[in-house]
Amino acid sequence: MSASDRRAAPRTAVVWDVLDPILGGPVDPADSAGSRAPHEALDVLDIGGGTGGSAVRIAERGHRVSVIDPSPDALASLDRRAREHGVEVSGRQGDLTDLLDLVSPDSVDVVLCHGVLEIVEDPAAAVARIRQVLRPGGHLSLLVAQRHAAVVARAMAGHFAQATALLDDVSSHGRAGRRFTRDEAHTLLVEAGFEVVSTHGIRVFADLVPGSLLDLEPGATGALVDLERAVAERPEYLPLATQVHLLAR
Repeated sequence: MSASDRRAAPRTAVVWDVLDPILGGPVDPADSAGSRAPHEALDVLDIGGGTGGSAVRIAERGHRVSVIDPSPDALASLDRRAREHGVEVSGRQGDLTDLLDLVSPDSVDVVLCHGVLEIVEDPAAAVARIRQVLRPGGHLSLLVAQRHAAVVARAMAGHFAQATALLDDVSSHGRAGRRFTRDEAHTLLVEAGFEVVSTHGIRVFADLVPGSLLDLEPGATGALVDLERAVAERPEYLPLATQVHLLAR
């Protein structure tokens, strides 16, 4: 495992644990009948999917994947990555504000919206647009930065005034954008007509562990992944989570 993989695994394992039952396994190209194991191919939309780290992984399972991203450079990298992995991923330039101009209503089975809601002007309107493009019974994977952890991180860095300002401020802040509490994110989804299926704390300890430890200590990455999985649904640890992941239907 490369150093980048070792550091990424504890940050993403829980999200993929949630998505795996929905996305299932890869399509078997040798099956002339076109059956898929264990699920039919889905139409998946990755909003803000950038260079395709998630999109290509999903496409390798046989799903039809599209990425919407405002950066032409990121979309060019997505195209290269997809070709290198032997899959097709459709890239379209845009963002959540023009989602309905890029995607037809009721045309998507799964939407990934990871690290995007923080920077949109109107999160409630953005979530409502996402619901419009989802088919009945479709799923939204929403990953947002969590405010409590941002307060802790600023305090630990000695930025006490910034930590105080973040306590109850729901407005956006600079390049990183706004942060959400679990309840705020949950309310956004419910008010848009979603049913929240599950909520997990993401990166509870991963951002606190030095990368050098994962590089040098045999078995440390696996043990940290196990720990992240163990605390992801425990509410007492949620305030430490850098991100909150909500799966909604």
